[in-house]
Amino acid sequence: MIQIKLDEGDRLEWAIKAFKRKVLRSGILKDLRKKRYYVKPSAAKRLKSAAAQRRRRTEKRRAERRR
Repeated sequence: MIQIKLDEGDRLEWAIKAFKRKVLRSGILKDLRKKRYYVKPSAAKRLKSAAAQRRRRTEKRRAERRR
């Protein structure tokens, strides 16, 4: 559970920013989006493989541009 402790003089805007930052760093939102609906294991494997191919293709293009 994420907690933000406030002192007497702390501003609410600061607390909200700190909370958002901690939520992003913890990966809670990413996990919620991933678990929003069920994905069969075979489909998950296909999605993971496709993402890896995209990453490799992108890295290859970047490497060619650097030359």
